[in-house]
Amino acid sequence: MVTRRWHGTSTRGSAARIVTAIGAIFAIIEVVYILLVVLGANAGNAFVRFVASLAEPLALFFPGLFPIANPTLAVIVNYGLAAVFWLVVAGFIARLLR
Repeated sequence: MVTRRWHGTSTRGSAARIVTAIGAIFAIIEVVYILLVVLGANAGNAFVRFVASLAEPLALFFPGLFPIANPTLAVIVNYGLAAVFWLVVAGFIARLLR
């Protein structure tokens, strides 16, 4: 006779996945903004403005952290650091929740 056990997901595991997903979404927003700037998207476009309005507050204290003369490189470095920050923080919090 075969006995099957159903392993449900724990609440802690679910919370960790949610935190990881939120951190990934924040990082994706930062990366999309970087790509829009690097690829020269029209700053007057509604979508570009929308992404910028999401990315700028999520960048926290990173914009202007390093004084870089090239504006495109400044966006890559500053917003890229913010994306990495969100991934690291979300991973750390998720690990604490497990």
